[in-house]
Amino acid sequence: MNLPCYRPDPARATRFLFFTGKGGVGKTSLSCATALRLVEAGRRVLLVSTDPASNLDEVLETDLANTATPIAGAPGLHAINIDPVAAAAAYRERLIGPMRGLLPVAALRSMEEQLSGSCTVEIAAFDEFSGLIGNPAMTAAYDHVIFDTAPTGHTLRLMSLAKAWDQFLDQNTSGTSCLGPLAGLQKQRAIYEATVSTLADAAATTLVLVSRPQLAALREAERTATELRALGLGNQCLVINGLFETKCPDDPTAQAMQRRGGSALAAAREFIGSLPSFTVPLRPINILGLGGLRRLLDDGDAAGSAAPEPAATLAAWSPPAMESLDTLVSAIEKRGHGVIMTMGKGGVGKTTVAAAIAVMLAHRGHAVHLSTTDPAAHVAQTLAGQVAGLTLSKIDPAAETATYQAEVMRAQGAALDAAGRALLAEDLRSPCTEEIAVFRAFAREVGQGAERFVVLDTAPTGHTLLLLDASEAYQRELERQARRTQPAEVMQLSARLRDPGFTHILLVTLPEATPVHEAAALQADLRRAHIEPFAWVINQSLRGSGSCDPLLRRREAAEQRYLTEVVEKHARRTAWLPWQPEEPVGPAALARLAASHLQPGRSLP
Repeated sequence: MNLPCYRPDPARATRFLFFTGKGGVGKTSLSCATALRLVEAGRRVLLVSTDPASNLDEVLETDLANTATPIAGAPGLHAINIDPVAAAAAYRERLIGPMRGLLPVAALRSMEEQLSGSCTVEIAAFDEFSGLIGNPAMTAAYDHVIFDTAPTGHTLRLMSLAKAWDQFLDQNTSGTSCLGPLAGLQKQRAIYEATVSTLADAAATTLVLVSRPQLAALREAERTATELRALGLGNQCLVINGLFETKCPDDPTAQAMQRRGGSALAAAREFIGSLPSFTVPLRPINILGLGGLRRLLDDGDAAGSAAPEPAATLAAWSPPAMESLDTLVSAIEKRGHGVIMTMGKGGVGKTTVAAAIAVMLAHRGHAVHLSTTDPAAHVAQTLAGQVAGLTLSKIDPAAETATYQAEVMRAQGAALDAAGRALLAEDLRSPCTEEIAVFRAFAREVGQGAERFVVLDTAPTGHTLLLLDASEAYQRELERQARRTQPAEVMQLSARLRDPGFTHILLVTLPEATPVHEAAALQADLRRAHIEPFAWVINQSLRGSGSCDPLLRRREAAEQRYLTEVVEKHARRTAWLPWQPEEPVGPAALARLAASHLQPGRSLP
């Protein structure tokens, strides 16, 4: 598929540009490179990131804060790195502060926990967006404002339903939504409505959907495009970042990477053709500094012809002590039953790691149940009926959520008019609702761990575990959505997950900045819930691949930083898994993957 390379055109750039997409697709690098192109054309640009895992400081090689900071070497470019967690804390305090001294401490603590989830962070980030968009004085000094994270379709839909808030507040006895007290949202109604209107103005705003040449990332981009287009945000383009073409015809790793990218593009051909689409070639993994950003969008050798061959670095470096997945399983299986969960950001290979562990335990004579929430669950499905002692199931998030939503609509919707029901329905479409719905199914699966090994490739977030463990917060949520009494396995879940002999959590990551830093944030969330991860698994590493492709060799060298960071800074134990030229499908391939191990000091063939 021949697509033009992404080249921002200053003459056609709108005032506001939003870069959105799955984590790890390159939003920060592309937004920075776009900002640099615009200032080099004589424009004044404000670059803003509210990504919780932002590496904006690192990419721009500048210490940033929540105020505009000039970028040395790029006159006209200023950047802000807004901490969404801090913004969410400030948002919580604005809502809860007036109640201090009026409500018991336990009730205030419960409210704070309710407002600690992803939805609160999302709305706090939208507050920041709204201030920069809705208050012209804040950005009057700039020709363009570029955001490297955009509001989700859910947030925009909620804001567009602001006119229904009054009636919803009257009928909703708790006066809360997944985003907290609606009175707090109501105060911002005019600003939110103006912001949504600006975002829908094609003359003012461009939404840049960023993807990798990977099917999951392209599907996420397509889903986002459809949601935003339904809200009138139709001025969109697609940038496919990291397209790889090798010059080594006999290199199995390079050929497999090129083949996978081509297959993903072919499968998404209709979506790609539905809007202006561009590509950016794969570059060495760390795009740092103004020089690196210029090369990101330059023509020429994608490997970076000026970069030295990293053979000496690769040969001399001894990786830190890491285990195979096999050794982790040996430590886990001693009790003979329990729960193993793989957690991490999307696209890191949680399902594959879970399937490999399940196969290994079954081969060792244990009764094993493998459960997934992956809608495709391709890796898990290939095991059906092939491994003695292994059973499979799939938690369908859509089905669980639909059942859950129907219960709430029956309990509350009858008392609301059409506008109020629309707002309640939107409230129930939030990530928080799916999180709770899946939680109930998840609890049922965990309960089986008392008699066998249960391997799950998903888990509730640390926020959910805290929320449901806090009796006051849980009771408030039950009353808000009129839920039925929860089964025993739900009420026992927190204790089981906190038992290190019963539950082993594996944080799965890639040897790259964003997956590592998001896994570290997840680990902090779990520890806040008094749950300690058992180990980290670094997946799809190129270390020791023996690739002859110069770009892949440089990417392999770039992994060293993140392998070391995980082992020395984050993990109690670390397992290492190599990049697979072919997708590990079937019992034999999964068993080989689990046994993979990189010996310390191993160098390239």
